[in-house]
Amino acid sequence: MDGQSFDAVLIYDGECPYCSLAARALERLETVGAVSWYDDAVAPFLRAQFDAEPFAMVLADVTEGRVYAGRSAAAELARRAGMPTLVGRLVRNNYDAIAGVVGLASGRDRGPANYHREYDLTPAARDCFESLATAARKRSIASS
Repeated sequence: MDGQSFDAVLIYDGECPYCSLAARALERLETVGAVSWYDDAVAPFLRAQFDAEPFAMVLADVTEGRVYAGRSAAAELARRAGMPTLVGRLVRNNYDAIAGVVGLASGRDRGPANYHREYDLTPAARDCFESLATAARKRSIASS
């Protein structure tokens, strides 16, 4: 896995045990890495993409030049994982409720930011992507 190159990186709540389990499950998608929202590489990427640091699930895909946030990220991950379309729709449509339950169960004291669209990857965020991918590689190697 040392030379693993990721086309996409998921930014997730690294303090949430449920989110962390989902991020581990991504390891079977060889081109998608994962990095905790709390990793040093994340804030510069988020600021470059959104001019803010939204606390949200974010999937950045450098090959597609797209960034999926919140509901859109959850639905895109379900699609990439090969889940039926219905499951993707359920996850997207119930994202806020699922995030609320998971946050309550994990003791998180804040909810996700209101970012739920699909965005074009900005040039500044593209410049930060390799740092995200490097952080995802380090996480992947450490968890193997």
